[in-house]
Amino acid sequence: MKKVPFVTKAQIEEIVKTYPTPFHIYDEKGIRENVKALYDAFSWNPGYKEYFAVKATPNPFLMQILKEYGCGSDCSSMAELLLSEAAGITGHEIMFSSNDTPPEEFAYCEKLGGIINLDDITHIEAVEKSVGYLPETMSCRYNPGGYFKMSNGIMDNPGDSKYGMTEEQIMKAFQIMKEKGVKHFGIHAFLASNTVTNEYYPMLAKVLFELAVKLKEKTGAHITFINLSGGIGIPYRPDQEPNNIHVIGEGVRRVYEEVLVPAGMGDVALCTELGRYMMGPYGALVTQAIHEKHIHKEYIGTDACAANLMRPAVYGAYHHITVLGKEDEPCDYLYDVTGSLCENCDKFAVDRKLPRIEKGDYLFIHDAGAHGHSMGYNYNGKLRSAELLLKENKEVQLIRRAETLNDYFATFDCFEIGKKLLKS
Repeated sequence: MKKVPFVTKAQIEEIVKTYPTPFHIYDEKGIRENVKALYDAFSWNPGYKEYFAVKATPNPFLMQILKEYGCGSDCSSMAELLLSEAAGITGHEIMFSSNDTPPEEFAYCEKLGGIINLDDITHIEAVEKSVGYLPETMSCRYNPGGYFKMSNGIMDNPGDSKYGMTEEQIMKAFQIMKEKGVKHFGIHAFLASNTVTNEYYPMLAKVLFELAVKLKEKTGAHITFINLSGGIGIPYRPDQEPNNIHVIGEGVRRVYEEVLVPAGMGDVALCTELGRYMMGPYGALVTQAIHEKHIHKEYIGTDACAANLMRPAVYGAYHHITVLGKEDEPCDYLYDVTGSLCENCDKFAVDRKLPRIEKGDYLFIHDAGAHGHSMGYNYNGKLRSAELLLKENKEVQLIRRAETLNDYFATFDCFEIGKKLLKS
């Protein structure tokens, strides 16, 4: 699959007159087309709802776009609850799937009317203490343990994951909650990350649907929704075949009719908590080449660094790079593309074949729309970049300003030395 930037060199040259690089930019048209396709793929399930994983791209402007199509928020912290509230997302539009949760966060989720998805059986008592009661609708997160395998091998290792409850624990949790007045139940599981296969969701669905039938039979609980969580990935590399959301939706439908319908559970609503799939391909980090270095290898230095996009440095993750304006030139130069952090891992690409890069060229780093800006940090005193939205009419809207040195020094403001650092 050829990676094509959603902006041109000419557009970027115009944008940088107002917003200097580096910056993250998002494609409104792509986001809207993608969410419409997702809802179409699951339209066979009347109660279907996507709870966007806020952690992937915590920006209220983008969350409001998704809200227009019926998306809620998958939250895991107080900040994400507050972002959702600011974006007009409250009540059962919120799914709160957290772990090691502070009591005030349980309380605030309940204040907003969100659905609490318990990570552990001991959290039943924690919710009672922080909220004062158990809400009528509750969910529990399931961890089957062992390895999660598919036809293409081991996908992940739930047995080594800190998340969720065993089957025995979730059975007991449902019994306890039912006795304490909970009326509507949900189950949730996340067994593999960034899967680029149409098999994952149907297989996960089978695991959860069969568990739901057992829970209903043994506890009598009224299971109203099943949350397939996230895990549908994106093709970071050009040679990867993307997922087909309609094939995935049809695969889940077949399992639904095979397992749930015969058990008298054909009214169960399905939920998803997608982040990477919703935003990843529709965001990019745009940076400018500002240095070149010729030693044992050829290096191109950019004005961005791992503080703007940490995945390559931390995970060795691949992000495709397009040199804007040189899309049709041969990739016959071998480069390491680097940032300026005092860490040798601060590289967006290693031994990457690219067109000849000259100082001043703009690099479009693909698939940075999820877990990109959100994972930014301030090592070396680097400042997080702006976020821009390329609107459907091709206008550009600032949706988060770039950090300033005053932002970086703001937490010293209660000290005398801080007053010297902060500039008016």
